[in-house]
Amino acid sequence: MFLRSHPLTAAGFFLLAVCAAGQQAPAPPKAVPVQRAPGEPEALEDRDTGYREVELLARVIELVRQNYFDEKKVSYDRLVNSALEGMLSGLDPHSQFLHRELYERVQKEQSNAYEGVGITISIKNDMVIIVSVREDGPAARAGVMPGDQVVKIDNAYAADVGPVEAAERLRGKPGEPVKLTISRASTSEVKEFDLVRQVISTTTVKDPMLLPEALGGGVKIGYVRLLQFTAPTATELALALDKLEDAGMQACILDLRNNPGGLITSAVDVAGEFLPPGTTVVTTEGRPGSTNPPPYKTADRKRRKRDYPLAVLMNHGSASGSELVAGALQDLHRAVIVGVTSFGKGSVQSIIPVENGAAVRLTTARYFTPSHNTIHGHGITPNITATLTPAEEQKVMAFWQRTDPSPTDAEKIITLGDRQLERAAGALKGVLAGKTKPTPSGKPASAEK
Repeated sequence: MFLRSHPLTAAGFFLLAVCAAGQQAPAPPKAVPVQRAPGEPEALEDRDTGYREVELLARVIELVRQNYFDEKKVSYDRLVNSALEGMLSGLDPHSQFLHRELYERVQKEQSNAYEGVGITISIKNDMVIIVSVREDGPAARAGVMPGDQVVKIDNAYAADVGPVEAAERLRGKPGEPVKLTISRASTSEVKEFDLVRQVISTTTVKDPMLLPEALGGGVKIGYVRLLQFTAPTATELALALDKLEDAGMQACILDLRNNPGGLITSAVDVAGEFLPPGTTVVTTEGRPGSTNPPPYKTADRKRRKRDYPLAVLMNHGSASGSELVAGALQDLHRAVIVGVTSFGKGSVQSIIPVENGAAVRLTTARYFTPSHNTIHGHGITPNITATLTPAEEQKVMAFWQRTDPSPTDAEKIITLGDRQLERAAGALKGVLAGKTKPTPSGKPASAEK
């Protein structure tokens, strides 16, 4: 009775029985087409119960085990893992099966340290694209840039192996070399980089400072840059803002350029530094008929009231968590967004542990801003568009990713040519002058349906 009322369980039981027996399953009788009158309900054998499909999977596994020439490659563990990897990767670029070792690496990357070359990749227009380049990493030092398309990793073409295996090939033990071949659309160049993997450990909050008077125009404008969202990010940001406020900061620029995201709870906490307690930052919606989780809201309490004017810098490398923060601050009239349209990664991946220390990363929903604007595939459109040429962007990135900061760096910003930063500073001066002052009412702007 239990198996009859749970057809997938029955199919799973069949698969286990075949695998345990180590032999090919008996052939089922051939189906005979049945003529049905109009309106007559379909029979059980016509429904999507999973019986035939799982039986097919079991047959193929046994066929491979019995006939493949290399016995070392056809253990049940290896074949089933490969089948699971294919099943998940066939859904979308962000769903994947995480075997035990990969799951452990994913958990490690949610901290401030991991092993690799320091890049984040994703799929865009069916291409493996570098979303961000972690400064102080091998890729940044070599000259790899956000927006580069990954062509090859060593001798493997990224288009053939896909994003999951591409990410796996980029990781590795510190000291191990890897050759990365990229295509740079902005200059039509194909470049090769010989990189050496390393342990990458860095704070996610960088360069808190008061901008030079030449940019502030007599206004004390603070600046702080977030590399990504990890567990300590919100606390690190709060401490940086405290120091800038104590130094007299009147307005602030939050730089989220090339920030690939990270932990959603961290992103919500960052937004909470600038929004009232209990404010909805993001909502999620899954498949029709599913129960959606409660919206993500800012904490009930905050240490300081930070209601000064705020500008957020974004570019094509700003993705996921950075888009959630910018979208919420924009919708709630709390900040002006400056730069170019962001990457557009707004789907929810839930990591669900399964047996043997493995897990499944599954796209279960999509994120929406407080005005119910979707991010996925659209990105966040800035209030003020400010672009950089590829050469200018490379120069600006090289400055902000410098490894030898000095006390004179603030003055160098004046001649840097960072038009996005300059436009943000100009907007904040206008706000403080009372020309365009937004009032953080906590009510979202009208939604774009």
